[in-house]
Amino acid sequence: MNGLLYDIVLAPFEAINLGRLREELLSHAHGKTLEIGSGTGLNLPYYPQDTMIIGIEPDESMRQKSLERAGHFHAQVMAGDAMALPFPDEEFDTVVGTLVFCTIPDPQKAMEEVHRVLKPGGTFLLLEHVRKNTPVMGKLLDVMTPLWFHLADGCHLNRDPSDTIKRLGFKTQEYRSIWKGLGKLWMLVK
Repeated sequence: MNGLLYDIVLAPFEAINLGRLREELLSHAHGKTLEIGSGTGLNLPYYPQDTMIIGIEPDESMRQKSLERAGHFHAQVMAGDAMALPFPDEEFDTVVGTLVFCTIPDPQKAMEEVHRVLKPGGTFLLLEHVRKNTPVMGKLLDVMTPLWFHLADGCHLNRDPSDTIKRLGFKTQEYRSIWKGLGKLWMLVK
């Protein structure tokens, strides 16, 4: 999905409550911050002013849109792969992921990388749509995922990173189910 189309598709959701959720979550970012999958830069207006942001985005068209927005903020955006982050261990005070782990080919590896580059006591801010674990909705999301995967650049409608978060030992500072169980918001600490 190109950057322009992505922004158009998300615009109604931003207006309803996604923008408010971004603002709430990102108000907790601090210090040197890594954003995994910066997309088109929709998060940039919501970061605290004193936050130094480095965004990685593998998609060229999204990265270009993000670079246009980054000029108005204390941010840089570069090509990068969340499964092999080009940063030293314990480099960042905060790592952010919003609606991105659904598209990463190996989300567990990416989350291990997040854990690696986050300083001890650092904050991992995460907002994701997830598989709703009810018999009907869960099965519907499983059935829709193969088609959606091709329409939405590899997005899986039926993922939930909760088990990986626990396995890696992140401590939950705040957790909330959103969108009637189709999304989750986490504030985690390493």
